[in-house]
Amino acid sequence: MITEKLLTECKKMQRSAQRQLYEYMAPNLYRTCKRYLKHEEEIEEALADAFYTIFTKIDQLNQWAAFEGWARKITVNQCLLTIRKKVNFNMYIDDIAASSEPMTEAVTDLEEEDLLNLLTKIPTGCSTVFNLFVIEGYGHKEIASMLNVSEGTSKSQLNAAKAKLRELVNQLYYQKAT
Repeated sequence: MITEKLLTECKKMQRSAQRQLYEYMAPNLYRTCKRYLKHEEEIEEALADAFYTIFTKIDQLNQWAAFEGWARKITVNQCLLTIRKKVNFNMYIDDIAASSEPMTEAVTDLEEEDLLNLLTKIPTGCSTVFNLFVIEGYGHKEIASMLNVSEGTSKSQLNAAKAKLRELVNQLYYQKAT
């Protein structure tokens, strides 16, 4: 459990407190990295860089209660930095008409692990925008700013992600041809 005392000790750069905080936070932040990055080496590097930033900038945090959200935001930003180095978000995306078919109850009941597995099967640009919009709760304006793209590109990437995920769900869970 994260306590104010633990965070204060981390602020003083006490190694034992940093280790304790790392052991508590690493599994959740690892899962955050895994939502954005596909290769284990990238995930581990982003996580290590995120913890470096967390430990070196913890003195900038004013409200201890906000620590977990602050740490997750640092981790997401580190993942985005990694992705921006290799992905061109402005690449043309085929215009994919969003299906007007309502999702069945089975589709809306997908487990988190199922969704994470499906996200690894779609292009990085699509999965990144999907994560930022659907899971992290950012708006298209914020996403556009974070990724240095237009709002329209963010919206296109999200629509493409939804269409590709719908197609995968139909193929893998319903064996339907799309």
